[in-house]
Amino acid sequence: MTYATSRTAIVTGGSKGIGKGIAKGFADAGYRVLVVARNGAEADAVAAEIGGGASGFAADVSKLADVRAMAAAAVERFGGIDVLCANAGIFPAAKLADMTEADFDLVMDVNLKGAFLSVQACLPALKASKAGRIVLTSSITGPITGYPGWSHYGASKAGQLGFMRTAAIELAPFGITVNAVMPGNIMTEGMAGVGQDYIDKTAASVPMKRLGVVADIAGAALYFASDVANYVTGQTIVVDGGQVLPENTGALDAMEG
Repeated sequence: MTYATSRTAIVTGGSKGIGKGIAKGFADAGYRVLVVARNGAEADAVAAEIGGGASGFAADVSKLADVRAMAAAAVERFGGIDVLCANAGIFPAAKLADMTEADFDLVMDVNLKGAFLSVQACLPALKASKAGRIVLTSSITGPITGYPGWSHYGASKAGQLGFMRTAAIELAPFGITVNAVMPGNIMTEGMAGVGQDYIDKTAASVPMKRLGVVADIAGAALYFASDVANYVTGQTIVVDGGQVLPENTGALDAMEG
């Protein structure tokens, strides 16, 4: 795989979990990374940890002024933007009967509107790059699967893919590709908080019999950002260890027979 070591990447939601893994993956591949998070101190800490000239920046992706400042900071500090990894997302659980309008709006604002605003803010610099890359972090939840308590989350992640397909058409004349990684269950700080019983049951439902790690998602994002993917746009990669493949639990039993 070909990496361009002088390129710049923005990673939103980069202070923990999948975002931190993506930021580290890009830094290790030689990219100059702007690590973006709502907590500036946490973003700075990750930037210092991953090295490679990375820099931290505080921004709330649901606010237009913040993402415009984010894009301006990347241009000022690094000279441009080649890759936007729109990864920032939240997943508070709420069943339909209990979900409030505010609950729903918050998830949509961060996950879906935040992706749109981040892309729009970075567009001038991505166009100037002549080979801009946009990588969205979607999910299997919503586009493929569902889970009680995450109807708003699933809707936001499915919405990202609808946004991606038209954005890919609109931005293709500028040499910008727009693609999405769809993680399954990845072992992060957030996953650790759901309890060992959930983790064990989930791992048992995956043909590979384990949860993914953040480096798995970083690898897919790096593929979309690399030169070998310069003719790939409007596409998705599911990274889930085969979780969505079995048609029922009997298929998992049969593979061991």
